[in-house]
Amino acid sequence: MKAMRDLVARHKSGQACGIYSVCSAHPLVIEAACVHALDTGLDVLLIEATCNQVNQDGGYTGMTPDKFRDFVHTIARDTGLPIDRVLLGGDHLGPNPWTGLPAEEAMAKAEVLIEQYVAAGFRKIHADCSMSCADDPTPLPEDTIARRAARLIKIAEATQARVGGEACVYVIGTEVPVPGGAAEDLPELEVTTPEAALATIEAHRIIFAAEGLAEAWSRVIGVVVQPGVEFDHHKVIDYERAKAVDLSAALDGQSHIVFEAHSTDYQTAGALKALVDDHFAILKVGPGVTFALREALWALDAIEREWIGEERVSRFRHVAIERMKADPRNWAKYYHSAGADLEFDLQYSLSDRIRYYWPDPSIVAAQDRMVANLTDNPPPMALISQYLPAANAALREAALPSNPTNLVIAHIGATLEAYRVACTPEPEFAYV
Repeated sequence: MKAMRDLVARHKSGQACGIYSVCSAHPLVIEAACVHALDTGLDVLLIEATCNQVNQDGGYTGMTPDKFRDFVHTIARDTGLPIDRVLLGGDHLGPNPWTGLPAEEAMAKAEVLIEQYVAAGFRKIHADCSMSCADDPTPLPEDTIARRAARLIKIAEATQARVGGEACVYVIGTEVPVPGGAAEDLPELEVTTPEAALATIEAHRIIFAAEGLAEAWSRVIGVVVQPGVEFDHHKVIDYERAKAVDLSAALDGQSHIVFEAHSTDYQTAGALKALVDDHFAILKVGPGVTFALREALWALDAIEREWIGEERVSRFRHVAIERMKADPRNWAKYYHSAGADLEFDLQYSLSDRIRYYWPDPSIVAAQDRMVANLTDNPPPMALISQYLPAANAALREAALPSNPTNLVIAHIGATLEAYRVACTPEPEFAYV
């Protein structure tokens, strides 16, 4: 993937440039990302799917890799974003969805997963085999993790050679705690030590060479570490540059590898910029953008309740919460509160487990009714400004109508803009 390799080369040459990766399968989030890319002149938009979202069994989205590709490309075309400006990546690809199986069975499934992703045109591949399977020790030895990653990358290389297209670029390593936000209250986070980061890189390099993957190693562009950023249900651990100074310098001797930072959701704009400056050149965002989606939808529900007669309101928010309560599979392991505290977590937890419920047919029907109500009976600007002031202002500035979809897209766009600014080098000024 030439665009990613060029970006890394620019960063390694001294430019404080980066790229953000949108990890979501919600159509409004993908549309917002495409619209934002068009509006800001973004060269490339990186969209990634995780092994749990999208896999050969459908994942929790019901989409296989080829269906996810078509889903993203259709939205891009509809917004006017050329698909050659959309890069597709696979995140945490490995045995994670099947850790209840013995390692060999789980890895066999992971091989199919990797093959399907690459065959579908995904060219940024995060090979993550750090998790223990049913018959594995915990934690896994670094050597085992690296050997399993090499096994998967061999499949990726063979698949790319068979189907053609650009060569893949790879990311190795993993963050701690678990991907997608911590499940419990966070203690003080430990930043990955430089020694541990370099040991991960060296273990993979040696095994790649032994497995005949030396050329593929030249396309390993990133390593996932813990820079000291994370979030749990209620709070965010902000990036502290002073704690990551040694880690930041650890890749000075690596000519083609930068850090990839996961769980950057909810970081401040200044923290995001500092991360890129400190060589965390790939920033991942997932729950942060779906949280913004939920904020916008809740705001539309509030507007509807104030503007539409009681006999016609969709009761969208109520329907969503009731569906979550009726089907607790996607949050029961994570939320251990009760009563009013549970009601709060279902709606407002930063881990945003509600994102798993948006495809529910009852919720979709209520959302469609809410959007129709507010489209057929446009609320006054004063009411829109009360609940979505920034989105209202952005749409006025762009001379776009403040319809429900545009409001949601503009609200999500504000989150993405902080990432775009963080990844854009500041202009150099000539002084005379």
